[in-house]
Amino acid sequence: MTIQLGYFVPEFPGQTHIFFWREIERLEALGAKVHIVSTRKPPQKITSHSWSEQAKARTIYLLEQVHLGLVFQLFTSAFRFSPVVWMKCFRSIDRSNLSFKSRIELIFLALFGARLSVIAKAKGWDHLHVHSCANAAYIALFAKILSGLPYSVTLHGPLSDYGPNQNEKWSHASFGIVITHKLFAELRAELGPEATKNLFIAPMGVNLDVFRRTAPYQAYEGQGPALLYCVGRLNPCKGHADLIEAVARLKHRGLNVHLKIAGEDELGGSGYHQDLQNLIDKLKVGQEVELLGAVSEHVIRDGLTRSHAFALASLGEPLGVAIMEAMALEMPVVVTSGGGVKELVDDGKDGLLVPPQNIEELTKALSKLLCEPALARRLGRASRQKIADHFQDSRSAELLLKHAQERV
Repeated sequence: MTIQLGYFVPEFPGQTHIFFWREIERLEALGAKVHIVSTRKPPQKITSHSWSEQAKARTIYLLEQVHLGLVFQLFTSAFRFSPVVWMKCFRSIDRSNLSFKSRIELIFLALFGARLSVIAKAKGWDHLHVHSCANAAYIALFAKILSGLPYSVTLHGPLSDYGPNQNEKWSHASFGIVITHKLFAELRAELGPEATKNLFIAPMGVNLDVFRRTAPYQAYEGQGPALLYCVGRLNPCKGHADLIEAVARLKHRGLNVHLKIAGEDELGGSGYHQDLQNLIDKLKVGQEVELLGAVSEHVIRDGLTRSHAFALASLGEPLGVAIMEAMALEMPVVVTSGGGVKELVDDGKDGLLVPPQNIEELTKALSKLLCEPALARRLGRASRQKIADHFQDSRSAELLLKHAQERV
């Protein structure tokens, strides 16, 4: 039997959503019929992937813009369900113990849950998977209460990032997936075994057939600039300011370094991008640091293969698909150890780990890697093997489909 699977990602397709597109492709290769649903389209300035327009054309958007037609759709959907099930929604909202304003917001999310229920019935969905534990999970929760639509959720970062009332969201889910052992333990400790009784670990991963070098890796041998590459949206949590500061210190110590950062801020360049550019100007490293903005996965892959090392100074990366992609390309990586990165990188074996927000240690690690070609080559070889052994992208799709099918 072909399972009809709803696949819910907020503001899809965003600049960090390449894993979701790969997972959709994997699910379809495994025989699922995938129906993509999202809240709204992301800003055009951060829609950069080669598959973005194809993804938009396939996606059902619950909220593109507020207009009378949308209001009519919401209330028309709401009237399809009985007062009895609406009372169950209101009791769920009451259990939240939130402020009056927040409860009104939940009522509006319940209306979107009604609309999602109508869409699911029309499309014949057997199951809904939600790649968020924030408002998208609320919408799925209300759809479950109203129509019985079974859903599951994936936790991609600390639970505190996704707002309150998590117990309600998880206890109604058929099952849940977390991307690291660290998050698994934190979630169990926070919500207890009853709310998380069907909880599984499936790290995000990469397609090794796509991320494969066409030419051997070349370590830095001292000729010309040492090329560093970083991938990550422009947000303070990614630690780009620390990495830029480290490049400035390397410059002052006589090392010829050039850093490219691929990624954009949530405002398409008019937000944190400007703060980083001001820092670059202040440190006088305009020749050494280049902000590329939102670029396609092909540009990123080409940039990685032309560079000597990958660096990311994130304050607390949950796991790090960008790190995985670099490792899959046999790149030596210098990354910070916050979040779940220790489950991905073993310090000294397949990469170098430094403490978050420690610019001097970051500078030393980068210098060590660039000044020791043999070390860079050894780490690069081991990094691809780590991905092959533990972080291929088929794992999460197989787990998701297996447990969704078991509950049909």
